[in-house]
Amino acid sequence: MTNISRAQQQVQAAMTAVETAAATQAEKAEMLMEIAMGLQQKPERAEDIFAAVDLYKLAMDLAPEGEVLGVARIRARMATALMAVPAEDATQLKEAKSEIEIALATLTAEGSDAEVAEAEMNLGLICQTLAGMHLLPIQPAISAYQRSLRTFDKTNYPKEFAVLQSNLATAFLSMPFTDQSGKMREALAVQAFEEALTVVNLIDHPNEYAMLQNNLGNALQYVSSSHRVENGYRALEAYDEALKVRTIRDMPEEYANTIANKANCLSNLPDDPQNPDGGNFGNLTEAVRLLEEARGVFAKRGAGEKAQAVSEAIAELNAALGPSTILERSGLQ
Repeated sequence: MTNISRAQQQVQAAMTAVETAAATQAEKAEMLMEIAMGLQQKPERAEDIFAAVDLYKLAMDLAPEGEVLGVARIRARMATALMAVPAEDATQLKEAKSEIEIALATLTAEGSDAEVAEAEMNLGLICQTLAGMHLLPIQPAISAYQRSLRTFDKTNYPKEFAVLQSNLATAFLSMPFTDQSGKMREALAVQAFEEALTVVNLIDHPNEYAMLQNNLGNALQYVSSSHRVENGYRALEAYDEALKVRTIRDMPEEYANTIANKANCLSNLPDDPQNPDGGNFGNLTEAVRLLEEARGVFAKRGAGEKAQAVSEAIAELNAALGPSTILERSGLQ
């Protein structure tokens, strides 16, 4: 039995169930929505997502005319399915944005605060993805996330709070830094990552913790600040925290990403933080070692583009170290 027939069977079974069920139109619409959610949550192929979208549309058609809140809930769910459709263009994303904005108009008036916050978070994700495709400015995404945070606070919704803060940080960093306000946005990104880490810990959320620490390190590394050295050493601490989870045994490619980020950070720091003008021969040497290890991991895992980028970084650092050091390290001297 193919995955395509699975999707077709699900739709057919849903239609049969609706036609034969002794239920109201509203109950039948809800039944279709739940079947669509099941398909969407565990899709085996793209056809499953398309089938879910079709079922959501059928559910909206079945809903009684007065069920505006029920239709809004179905529409908001359909938007999340449209977000998940694999596509090379933005057709489905644009449709998802339109659907969730229509849903929000009703949810804001008649839904719960949590429903509104969830829809705003999804709207932010849609807008952020469209911004990444250069089809929308990033500000609508930031605004949606900030509206969602009015409800999804760290005390009552720690998981959602952490996701929103991480998304906010990424959005801030994606904005062009061509004016003085750019420095403020960089600082806000660092603050957002740090806020997310107040509710995500190493024991309970190891993967999320490692990702946030890695991204915090990157943000600290590039933030425009008079405290460049201090921020750089804070970034090293963040990378080391990430590496408690991202080990070469358990997460080899993530491990390589983080040690490459750490190497880049080291290459720009003095050996002695108390003497920033005293040179960084030791840090450059360690950075090259880390990059060579990362290159080996990337090459082994078939990540050719990453391996090539790391090779170029190694060449630059070796040039900074000087020819005698290269010969010594290669064993030719």
